[in-house]
Amino acid sequence: MTPTPIELIGAVLFAIAILHTFSTKFFERMAHKRPAHAGLWHLLGEIEVVFGFWALVLMVFMFATNGSKNALSYIDSRNFTEPMFVFAIMVIAGTRPILQTAKSMVGLIARAIPLPGSMGFYFTVLTLVPLLGSFITEPAAMTLAALILADSIFNQAISSRLKYATLGILFVNISIGGTLTPFAAPPVLMVASKWNWDIAFMLSVFGWKAAIAVLVNTLGVTLIFRKELRQLPVAKNSISTPVPVLLVLVHILFLVGVVVFAHHPALFMGLFLFFLGIAHAYQQHQDRLILREGLLVAFFLAGLVVLGGQQQWWLQPVLMSMSTDQVFFGAIVLTAFTDNAALTYLGSLVEGLSDGFKYALVAGAVTGGGLTIIANAPNPAGIAILRNHFDNQAVHPLGLLLAALPPTLVAFVAFRFL
Repeated sequence: MTPTPIELIGAVLFAIAILHTFSTKFFERMAHKRPAHAGLWHLLGEIEVVFGFWALVLMVFMFATNGSKNALSYIDSRNFTEPMFVFAIMVIAGTRPILQTAKSMVGLIARAIPLPGSMGFYFTVLTLVPLLGSFITEPAAMTLAALILADSIFNQAISSRLKYATLGILFVNISIGGTLTPFAAPPVLMVASKWNWDIAFMLSVFGWKAAIAVLVNTLGVTLIFRKELRQLPVAKNSISTPVPVLLVLVHILFLVGVVVFAHHPALFMGLFLFFLGIAHAYQQHQDRLILREGLLVAFFLAGLVVLGGQQQWWLQPVLMSMSTDQVFFGAIVLTAFTDNAALTYLGSLVEGLSDGFKYALVAGAVTGGGLTIIANAPNPAGIAILRNHFDNQAVHPLGLLLAALPPTLVAFVAFRFL
């Protein structure tokens, strides 16, 4: 494990970026103390900007120390498909036709659950939508769930404890809820093809355990906050004018098309641009497209791709030095500090791994996917949509970590002992 100078710099900047995510409130306070540069401080206080900013610093170091040829070669070697995909799927999933359809489906199921107030609706959103993520992908599920919660729960006078508990459950459920299929969860997607994990395998080995954990997590938080939830009025569809069925079908087709061609950016970005034209042509059936939120999330993930590419020199030896029993715990801890898909990708590079090691690595990666904003690719999307409903319009990383620990423990028990 002999790193190059640029790998050392990359590791240091990666650590600084992680510390930066815990320090965004400091920059917001600086914006008030130093109004002359308030714009810059607000920018640095945007949690979605953190990794993109430090990736830029890394590239400056690369140009200065390795030369432009090597720096450009490194950037060209990075795969930015995931940031582009998350951007496209967020914008499409956040449109009125898709959101109206999802809320109608959730409302229909919630009415069949005999729970008072918003308990049934709350339970249905945090159970159904994460499991739906196994088919529409986790980023799309995160976008839908966050928008529905923002419109129906977070916009009401609820406690800060309920907000953080909901965010923690949402992140963990999304991370494990995408494991019913081999293509929806980023950490599973990284290994499914190489390890020949098909839908039958995922359902029999991961999916049923994930579904139980999702149900237990949501039932637990619903019961814990039952007094508060039963006092909230039943969520109603805030969309006054129904979207024509044909336009809804067109939007669903665009959503499906982007999911199907998720590994082919030229195709799904082409579909996305065509979608923008359709959305503009029927503006009367659209709300504001979440382009800004999508771009911020894409910038965050792109920065993570650039910085993460310099962490293999220490991360892979640490991971591979663990036994099958240790790697499950190790993956949970490590995924809190780096993207869980990066962990499983590093594992896929090693030949001759046992089936037990492969299971433990992926199970640990998805189990820890809700602990921090960087643990799972869809998490920044949830933060971007919901953070305005928190105090000072910011989600405290420590609050998220503490809120995500109980559902993470439930997922741990499900994947470890069932």
